[in-house]
Amino acid sequence: MDRASKSKWQLRAAATIIFLLGFAAGALAFNAYRAWSRGHTEQTRRGGFDEMIEGLQLTADQKTQVHQILDQAREQLQVLKKEGEPRVNEIRQRTDERLQKVLTPDQWKQFQQQREEQRSRRGGRR
Repeated sequence: MDRASKSKWQLRAAATIIFLLGFAAGALAFNAYRAWSRGHTEQTRRGGFDEMIEGLQLTADQKTQVHQILDQAREQLQVLKKEGEPRVNEIRQRTDERLQKVLTPDQWKQFQQQREEQRSRRGGRR
């Protein structure tokens, strides 16, 4: 293999590694955000809104309207989350399939165990 050809392959390999690292970082950030957002219970979030609304010194009519608006937004966001979940699961499944092709059977088993441990530590669900 001549020097120019070797250099091209090294560049391609480096680009692929950078892409995979970026993908992994994005996935980790997404999972960290989900874990963080799940840590805030609905009651805690609602309590924060209630405090904020009280600070605005709204009239009774304004409070009713604001609560209706926020409830509608919450319902719409829950629908959106449910619609997106199958797509997220599809991406996870494809990722698992690709990882299985790269890892040895022992490495794959170890990866699955570590992933389950992480999920159980953060109270994760899937």
